[in-house]
Amino acid sequence: MIRAVRSGVSYFAIIFACGFVLGTSRVLILAPALGAAGALFLELPIMLILSWVASARLTGTHTHLATASARLIMGGSALVLLLTAEIMLAAALPDRDVSDYLAELATPLGVFGLTCQIVFGLIPWLQLHRRHF
Repeated sequence: MIRAVRSGVSYFAIIFACGFVLGTSRVLILAPALGAAGALFLELPIMLILSWVASARLTGTHTHLATASARLIMGGSALVLLLTAEIMLAAALPDRDVSDYLAELATPLGVFGLTCQIVFGLIPWLQLHRRHF
């Protein structure tokens, strides 16, 4: 179980770094040109593709991730870390706070983003079962 959590930390770190770069580009470049929704709809599929690739690399090189439970632990721990990091970032920004972040989750764009984050957490497990879809 500890090794699955460690893999989840690696999965989170890779995708958080990618998300930081893409998110910055989305806010500074795409959102002014396309609007918040358009920018988000461009970014999230890219993030999910990157998540799929990162998960495949991690699960392909670690034999301890051969079971569904290990992959759920990996994805679940990565998802918890991702949500925690987002809440911490919201709390650290001078013009936002956690209540603003939580209020945004209740909007249609927020629900879409949260759904994609849940998919991110399920990707390691989905890859194990992809032959059945």
